[in-house]
Amino acid sequence: MKDPQTTHHPSSTVPSTEHISGSEAIIKCLLAEGVDTLYGYPGGAIMPVYDELYKYQDKIHHVLTRHEQGATHSAQGYARISGKVGVAIATSGPGATNLITGIADAQIDSTPMVCITGQVGSHLLGSDAFQETDIVGISTPVTKWNHQITKASEIPEVLAKAFYIARSGRPGPVLIDITKDAQFETFDFAYKKCAGIRSYKPVPTANPDDLKAAADLINKAKKPLVVWGQGVILGEAENVFKSVIEKAGLPAAWTILGASAIPTSHPLNVGMVGMHGNYAPNVLTNECDVLIAIGMRFDDRVTGNLDYYAKQAKIIHFEIDPAEVDKNVKTDVAVLGDAKTSLEALLPLLTSNSHEAWHQKFKDLYQIEYEKVIKADLYPTKEGLTMGEVLKEINKQTKGEAAIVTDVGQHQMIACRYAEFNTTKSNITSGGLGTMGFGLPAAIGAKMAAPDREVISISGDGGYQMTIQELGTIFQQKTAVKVVVLNNDFLGMVRQWQQLFFDKRYASTEMTNPDFVAIAKGYYLNAKRVTKREELAAAVEEMIASKEAYFLEVCVEKEDNVFPMVPSGASVSDIRLE
Repeated sequence: MKDPQTTHHPSSTVPSTEHISGSEAIIKCLLAEGVDTLYGYPGGAIMPVYDELYKYQDKIHHVLTRHEQGATHSAQGYARISGKVGVAIATSGPGATNLITGIADAQIDSTPMVCITGQVGSHLLGSDAFQETDIVGISTPVTKWNHQITKASEIPEVLAKAFYIARSGRPGPVLIDITKDAQFETFDFAYKKCAGIRSYKPVPTANPDDLKAAADLINKAKKPLVVWGQGVILGEAENVFKSVIEKAGLPAAWTILGASAIPTSHPLNVGMVGMHGNYAPNVLTNECDVLIAIGMRFDDRVTGNLDYYAKQAKIIHFEIDPAEVDKNVKTDVAVLGDAKTSLEALLPLLTSNSHEAWHQKFKDLYQIEYEKVIKADLYPTKEGLTMGEVLKEINKQTKGEAAIVTDVGQHQMIACRYAEFNTTKSNITSGGLGTMGFGLPAAIGAKMAAPDREVISISGDGGYQMTIQELGTIFQQKTAVKVVVLNNDFLGMVRQWQQLFFDKRYASTEMTNPDFVAIAKGYYLNAKRVTKREELAAAVEEMIASKEAYFLEVCVEKEDNVFPMVPSGASVSDIRLE
């Protein structure tokens, strides 16, 4: 995005009564945007900002993470559970480049985040100075917008744009790089919140003709299927979405980022679609006559082989980002706009329906999945613990009210499949990028944003060790996160693929792990290891009852697989149960 021209909220103007430094201006801009918490790591090129933060400790809480990647994931967790913009801050060079994984994750998962990086003095730009890196060039492909500031006077307008762009329309990450001399330079400060940018229209207006065409297809459908994604949550459309599916009697399936928009137990919630989703919605995707996609982008993990995806169905796509329409799946009707506004306009156009015979198909296929997969996951007869029964016990103890934050791998798919959600914004995971190491730091941010909620981080032994140092952040900040590691001594998801498709050649996937409990205790956390089924319930109860952070390691079956599974390159209706 080129440097956009902005309009402002006149009421948000901070009077120009102070002649202050650029670094102090940065703090005042953050306060004007309502930022109360930011995550970061100091260094030479950002030191002037940290010096100002020291003076504003009573107004803005800085969280010292143990790695800059941890700062971005914490900011993501904060944003995902609160709906506000997460903020991360780092120095130049390696500090800035360490943010990139979290920024890329936020971009593909539509998470609003502003990252501020320090940079060498403007007179040194391009000279390969100590800790100089072209972070604007590096981050361009994975940001919604970025900009380098070399003059203090630019700071208010650029930061106002940054927050507006990050939170508006389809949210995403913005990076602002600020040279050290701009941080020291003084100027007359005034701040105006951004209210719009010329040529940037974040929310398209739904066309009434498209809404009518969508309603006509839904009203005439005999076998409709809704697939909803995170757009329902980002658009705060949960209530109207529930009203739409209830009025029209629509079976509704979810992508992993859409989970928790409606309760797991809702009778029209037919489960998860995708590679490790539920049997019924995957198979019946290729039997429905109208597929209604709401706030989702037809990711390859959802669609499988596009040559065989819902070819028999009329496709309706409710989407805020025009670039996503027809990108992967050709639509018959596209309704552009914010999910809440579009669904509110759709609701009165729908006729009441029940589709009882169609719903019975979902129930019949669920029963097949239950007998072949779910029963063994949740009520195992073998000696070793399963990941599924751990989730079942967590559900029982939290009554479906916890926010579950996961890493990436087998445990993630098990958590998405079996966690019970009664409250929206409860499934916080890395979807599009699939970032191992996401879970622990994201849980820190989530718990800080929602201190009254139970926040449980669930990781595998592989991803956990990528950001294990953030236990130090938990200890220092006294953040009451509950940390669960499902330990199978393998990089489980890769091992599963090696077993099924590479003749059990377990190349570089078996883990020789440390004493996780001893490490947690080294960070002064309460910790316990469970190896037997009869120990599980009491350990989970003790963890949930704790008012402080708690670490629980559960040693599970080494070679358990996650089913159902759509093999790579296969159709969703070719989903395997074993």
